[in-house]
Amino acid sequence: MSDNKSPRGKISCRNVWKIFGPDPQSALSLIKDGMTKEKVLEETGHVIAVRDVSFDVNEGEVFVIMGLSGSGKSTIVRCLNRLIEPTKGQILVDDIDLATMDEDALREARRHKISMVFQHFALFPHRTVLDNVAYGLEVQGMHKAERRKKAMDVLDLVGLKGWETNYPHELSGGMQQRVGLARALAVDPEILLMDEAFSALDPLIRRQMQDEFLNLITEVHKTIVFITHDLSEALKMGERIAIMKDGEIVQVGTPEEIVVVPADEYVEEFVRDVPRSKVVPVRNIMKEPAVTLYSWQGPKVALMEMKQNNANYAFILDPGRRLRGVVTADEAKQAIKEGVARLSKMVKGNALQIGPDQPIEEVIPLAATTDNPVAVVDEDERLIGEVPRTELLIGMTGEGNNNGGDK
Repeated sequence: MSDNKSPRGKISCRNVWKIFGPDPQSALSLIKDGMTKEKVLEETGHVIAVRDVSFDVNEGEVFVIMGLSGSGKSTIVRCLNRLIEPTKGQILVDDIDLATMDEDALREARRHKISMVFQHFALFPHRTVLDNVAYGLEVQGMHKAERRKKAMDVLDLVGLKGWETNYPHELSGGMQQRVGLARALAVDPEILLMDEAFSALDPLIRRQMQDEFLNLITEVHKTIVFITHDLSEALKMGERIAIMKDGEIVQVGTPEEIVVVPADEYVEEFVRDVPRSKVVPVRNIMKEPAVTLYSWQGPKVALMEMKQNNANYAFILDPGRRLRGVVTADEAKQAIKEGVARLSKMVKGNALQIGPDQPIEEVIPLAATTDNPVAVVDEDERLIGEVPRTELLIGMTGEGNNNGGDK
């Protein structure tokens, strides 16, 4: 969230269970009496797929649920729109319980509020790209001309303009996935459920789709539940991540919290090989700027301040403390020789600016392109810190950040 408002809950799962078998309620009673799920399976044949799962998803959030095969992640996401009926528990969307909706109300929720993107695209082979995308609008009863226009707009949004008359078999896997995404977006849902949406794609295409999707969601502003078995994808896509094991959630946290402060040995093993620089934000290693000056001050003052602080550069700010550039000691000496009176005459906007929440990994290649220091600014370009190059090197190794998740 970019503002100071408290996030608004959009989805709330409360103590959700899913048990597969002929008499799930009896199996649930056995579990609550202390029988293990392995014993329940052995004696009754019931499978405990989701066990007492609770979590909240904020409005506009990308919430990732990840786990290995059989962890229950795909089952829980299908419980969210009742493609799979939960055995017990509440599934609240805007404080309305989908688990108790009748068929008509549920159908309306699926048509207008919740859309789903599947792993294997699930396109109609006999329909053109345009008609695939317009399908949900057709189900809603929208007039043909209107739905085709809206479908064209969404195809343009996902980069498929010009392919509307083709059929799915004429498209690459990545393009087919774009059609699936466009079909889900066409009905303008508030919630988008994505079940392993990119896992069927080749690695290169998958990375491209991840990047394109992250760019797209800044435009469409949806609440997204994203299912994956891939930790790298989870860390890249999620604002928060829920890790599942054996039908239960073992940890919910930001990517940084998951990597830096794993909840147990299972999560710790999961994230063992993840470089901390991939998730630890710049704010964890930034320092107070050594020297800050204002643009109306002169090079003599700048040189004096740099000497007193044992620095060879100074950040130059405007009256609102917005960063306007960097002046080095050599530049200040030259300006004094040339009779320059104000630092504003010297500043050329030459400071590399980054945000405090950018991962260290993203900053390292940027820092390599300049000899100037790395300035950390807020969303209004006000200087809040700097990252010395030595700290970037430390950030790469993760040393000194053992408490990075305790904020």
